Amino acid sequence: MSTPFERFVRLVLAIGLAIIVMAPLALMFATALKPDEIQILRDLGSIKAFYVLPQEMSLQNFIDVLSDKHLPFLRFLGNSALIVGLIVVPGIFVNSAAGFALSRLKFRGQAALLSVVVALIIIPMEALAIPLLLMVNQIGWVNTYQVQIVPFIAHPFSIYLFYQFFAKLPKDLDEAAYIDGASPLRIYWSIALPLSLPVIATVVILQSLEFWNAYLWPIMTTRGPEVQPVSLGLAQFFTGSNLPHWGDIMAFATMMSLPILIVYFAFQRWFIQSVVSSAIKG
Repeated sequence: MSTPFERFVRLVLAIGLAIIVMAPLALMFATALKPDEIQILRDLGSIKAFYVLPQEMSLQNFIDVLSDKHLPFLRFLGNSALIVGLIVVPGIFVNSAAGFALSRLKFRGQAALLSVVVALIIIPMEALAIPLLLMVNQIGWVNTYQVQIVPFIAHPFSIYLFYQFFAKLPKDLDEAAYIDGASPLRIYWSIALPLSLPVIATVVILQSLEFWNAYLWPIMTTRGPEVQPVSLGLAQFFTGSNLPHWGDIMAFATMMSLPILIVYFAFQRWFIQSVVSSAIKG
């Protein structure tokens, strides 16, 4: 049982960590609500940069971003939502099925295939980008939605997360289901997948964050705002002027960040459960 001093130290550390995490968000939100660029520059470097007084608040920066005809924010946002959704949702079934097969079924080459999955986790995207670009260029996928979606539905790290979870499930579940005449597909769909909600939440959050902020692959394979994600829109918005308006940039970043925050809060219950259960089992 911990002492009062130990509980106090943990509380202080938790508060300190929360401040470190929340400070950039507070700076972004506060700057986005300040319409006066001179005030923004004056407040930087002081505590005033992290808050905004009610009488100083304005939505003008958001209006400027949404009304920019050269860089259509809503089009960028819709593109990202479509791309991430079509990666994450089908990926849940593809990656969970692969993880189930690797952990619960027996077939020739199983160990070698698992080694390939682990190797693909280690290899960075930068090492695969050029060969993959040449491949998609040969089939005419450059500057399309599918070039940003199809190569990433099967996700090695997600497969490994599902593999680890399914490997820890009791084998008695499979044996009882086989006695009742269930097939491996039925066991996966009716038993394994419903039990894997914490892993699904973890995969949804991590993949959404990864592909929502993707930059290297989209900039290599897209040419215009028709199919470009919001991450490229932010980069263009930032470099579009020699003297960037920080209020507009932070308003753009704020609206870009909100969908990811919503996804996290929607799945945080199962995400935290996954982290806690992993720590207990470890």
